[in-house]
Amino acid sequence: MTPRTSGPAGRRATILDVAAAAGVSRQTVTRAMNGMTGISQETRERVQKLAAELGYTPSRFAKGLVQGARISVGLAIPDLTNPYFPAFASSVVEAATSRGWNVVVDDYGHGSGSAVDAAARLAPQVDALIGYLAPHSDEAQDIMGRRPVVALDSPGAGTAGGIAFDFHHAARLALTHLASRGCRNIAFLDSDQGGPPSGRSAAAAAVAAEAGIRLTRLQAQPSADAARVAAAGLALAAGDRPDGILAFNDLMAAGVLKALQEAGVAVPGDCAVMGMDGIPLGELITPELTTLSLDLRAVGRAAVGLLDGLLSGSIPERSPEAYLTLQHQLVLRQSA
Repeated sequence: MTPRTSGPAGRRATILDVAAAAGVSRQTVTRAMNGMTGISQETRERVQKLAAELGYTPSRFAKGLVQGARISVGLAIPDLTNPYFPAFASSVVEAATSRGWNVVVDDYGHGSGSAVDAAARLAPQVDALIGYLAPHSDEAQDIMGRRPVVALDSPGAGTAGGIAFDFHHAARLALTHLASRGCRNIAFLDSDQGGPPSGRSAAAAAVAAEAGIRLTRLQAQPSADAARVAAAGLALAAGDRPDGILAFNDLMAAGVLKALQEAGVAVPGDCAVMGMDGIPLGELITPELTTLSLDLRAVGRAAVGLLDGLLSGSIPERSPEAYLTLQHQLVLRQSA
């Protein structure tokens, strides 16, 4: 999906390229491309012809600046059945609508859908994109062209901006706490996405190795039911049952708690359980879930604020300021 261009270094043609080719000002190109008065028909046709030859198309954001249209932001979400993502989406919508922006949501995580599909569906409708796009963040930016993409939890992505999470910090909080409780045989229940270990799992393994903590990685699909089945096998393991379990997210941790309860394993007496995310569900189950919590309203505000800076130009694309790292906080409850 590479755009046609004659700009330097193979980049997409810009309004400045068209202005230079036509020998007119940037404002004249804007008038020609948006059907505005104040220029001759001959100039309008010449500019439009050169723009077509260069492969230049004004972004919806640029049109909005001229025509007064509201900015429209795409929000790509992998699974709205996981309570984490509606909470995050709500925070993005709240921050975006406070600026007078529209938000178009695409839930791509069903069937064979991917972030690439979401970006392709959203691109004709939006001026910018926010989303959980890994491992396809770069493809999403290619589809969006010069319109900014803010990718979450996609370290190393070549998007205009991004928000990462400090999973080493989170793992250190979790494993230090479990070790302080006397846990010596800890399992990390990772999300099985058919690829390499998640960033959370890799961070936990690195921290465990540094601290000399025994850590076993297990996998299950990222749902409460799948985690329940995986944890049931652990609960029945003879002689080698974990005395601490850290789950990929709070939803999976809830499934772990259910399995241990059914097997008669006392939590936290026989096995401490921790989640990661901090969704409200953790306070509604018994025992209440100890977790590594993100302030999801803060995450949404950070994503929209970063996008605002990218759209306005106050934050240069791919600059150090365009990439943020947020940290979890340890929330102690009954399960660990």
